[in-house]
Amino acid sequence: MNVKEIKSKVNEMKVEVQKVAEKELAKAKQELKKVEKLVEDYVKKNPEKATMISAGIGAALGATVAVLLGRATSGKKK
Repeated sequence: MNVKEIKSKVNEMKVEVQKVAEKELAKAKQELKKVEKLVEDYVKKNPEKATMISAGIGAALGATVAVLLGRATSGKKK
């Protein structure tokens, strides 16, 4: 197999991988739209619960970031 054949084969594989990736991306977008619709419906039916869930997630993420930042700065010399 010479360099020209290898380049051709690589380009063919690239095209195939790109097609598969585009199909998978389309599937993922479709699933995301379904989940988005479910979340919107849940929020409309249960606004108080949705607010509390969001607050809880925000607090958990905030605490995680604070811990990570604390670890990152605790090793530095002043």
